[in-house]
Amino acid sequence: MPITPATATNSPSSGTTEQIVLELVDEDGVTIGTAEKLAAHQPPGQLHRAFSVFLFDERGRLLVQQRALGKYHSPGVWSNTCCGHPYPGEAPFAAAARRTFEELGVSPSLLAEAGTVRYNHPDPASGLVEQEFNHLFVGMVQSPVRPDPEEVAATAFVTPGELAERHAKDTFSAWFMTVLDAARPAARELTGPSAGW
Repeated sequence: MPITPATATNSPSSGTTEQIVLELVDEDGVTIGTAEKLAAHQPPGQLHRAFSVFLFDERGRLLVQQRALGKYHSPGVWSNTCCGHPYPGEAPFAAAARRTFEELGVSPSLLAEAGTVRYNHPDPASGLVEQEFNHLFVGMVQSPVRPDPEEVAATAFVTPGELAERHAKDTFSAWFMTVLDAARPAARELTGPSAGW
C-alpha cells in the first residue's frame, strides 16, 4: 500500500489503538472540522466525509461484501464492495484505494470518480446514524480477492438479477441502495448496457 502523508499520520502504531478521526463537512462538502468516528455516528449524527466503492469483474458483475460480525457498526450485513472514511486531509480517491486493499487485498485495475451523494440513514440495529457526504467510485477488479476476516465475512460477485434476489432475502446496509442508485449511471458507463446496471 502506498504511504501518503495522511496514512502515515493516521496509521495505528504497533501495539497501540489510536482514535479514528473523521472529517466533518458542510452541506457542500467543504471541510469544517473533525470528530472522533464513534462520536460522529451518535444520534443525530454529524455530517462527515465518506466514500463508497463499486468494483466489477470483466463480466460486469458487482463485487459485494458481507461485513464482519465483529464490527460495531452494521455487523453481518451485506453492502457494496468497500466503504469507509478518508482520514482528515486524505483525498477520497486515495482513501478508497487504500481501504479496498486493506479490506479485500486487491488493488482496482481501474478506479474512477462517480459523483457524490448526501444522506442521513439511521441504523436500526445499532442506533448509530450515517450522516454522510459520500464520494462514489466505480472500477474494475481483475485479481482474486483476499479479504481481511476482521473486516469482511464473505464476498460475492453478482449480476443485477442476483443482487435483487439477495437483497430480498438478506439484510443489507442502511445506505446500500442509496449509494448504488447514485452510482448506477457511472456503473452503466463502465460495464456497458449488456451488464444491466
